Amino acid sequence: MRGRACGFAFLLILPLALGTAPSAAATGSVNWPQFRFNQNHTGVNTLETTINASNIVLVTLDWAAQLGKLVDFSSPAVVNGVAYIGSDDGRLWAYPADGCGQSLCTTPLWSSVSLAQIIDSPAVKNGVVYVGSQTSDTSAAGRLNAFSASGCGQAVCSPLWQGLAGSKSILQSSPTLGSGLLFVAAFDGRLYAFNARGCGAATCQPVWKGSTGGSIESSPTVVGGVAYVGSDDGKLYAFNAAGCGAPTCPPLWTGSIGGPAFESSPAVVKGVVYIGSDHFLAAFTASGCGASTCAPLWQGTHQDEFFGGSPAVFGGRLYIGLENGLGVFAAGGCGQAVCGPLWLDFGSGAQAQVQSSPAVANGLVYAARNTGEVLAWRTGPCGGFVCSNIWSGATGDPLVNSSPTVVNGKIYIGSADDAVPEEVQGRLYVFDLST
Repeated sequence: MRGRACGFAFLLILPLALGTAPSAAATGSVNWPQFRFNQNHTGVNTLETTINASNIVLVTLDWAAQLGKLVDFSSPAVVNGVAYIGSDDGRLWAYPADGCGQSLCTTPLWSSVSLAQIIDSPAVKNGVVYVGSQTSDTSAAGRLNAFSASGCGQAVCSPLWQGLAGSKSILQSSPTLGSGLLFVAAFDGRLYAFNARGCGAATCQPVWKGSTGGSIESSPTVVGGVAYVGSDDGKLYAFNAAGCGAPTCPPLWTGSIGGPAFESSPAVVKGVVYIGSDHFLAAFTASGCGASTCAPLWQGTHQDEFFGGSPAVFGGRLYIGLENGLGVFAAGGCGQAVCGPLWLDFGSGAQAQVQSSPAVANGLVYAARNTGEVLAWRTGPCGGFVCSNIWSGATGDPLVNSSPTVVNGKIYIGSADDAVPEEVQGRLYVFDLST
């Protein structure tokens, strides 16, 4: 797997140039219930109206929440006034989404028992929060954990139930719901489908599972009765989300991405599936091609640079992390088999890879990079091939591969504070308009 050690930084100077769509909660706020915001995993919050290109310069760090060990890839879910995130010591945390009135909040609403490690992102649906983890049990290391979203009446809560997801850990693959089931993938190369309500016991077997040819860190995306997931064997897999009537199901079709998917997760927009790999992104017809193996509609690349994270798709464009910013591609391709970017969103200052998945909201695209910063660019072009960021916010740790959650006028992201002891370095940072 790729982890925090993959980040790098150097100085470079360039010339200036879940089942349903998230909805408003009872209080009038908007929910961000899962990784990549919505069922299609587009990373786009069309309901954000507060932060925009005109006032982003006024956005500052408002408060932070103290977690356990650092946050590695886990990205916040914000639902009904509560922010949920996992930390590297295997704990799920729930904090008030508006903070505690102090610059550092140290008392969560509740947290979970230690689950060995959490580096995926929680999903919240129907009063239950789901997150993947690992255990020390080598025969059943992958665990899908379900908790009451409101906690258990105690400071520390145990899972309502756990799904058994193979002999290897659930890593960056985040759970998602669809077709009445709960899906997550594990490093053993399998996609697992569980009953979202559990099985009436403390541990539950999957309803069905599907195998790929490599390990999986990609999060599944379930749209139109099909579950899509990337594998480190360099392929996108499409499974019937309802299963096949047997414990193990073959894929409907597969397609070559061009390299291992790593943590890139599929986004589905207007009948097209987009997913990244190490040096390529690829677009496929979501319904397949009528054969077991499908060629991509087109592939995107840029000077053999590493791609990072999952694509965000908005307004006919696709945004994805590169070694020093974002690549912006035409979602419809370029009329050729291989396409370059329309332009690059460049982050000024010290450079490092973007492993964070971009988020789009109200005319801005956000991503974090491994310089300890969250950056924002306009979603549109700037008149040149290289567009500079118009805002940056600093965290307390140089490596930030959590993905931003932009909702209700706030930017939430996980990271760390490396100036404090390791066991309490983990942080949830929250930025908003200064008052």
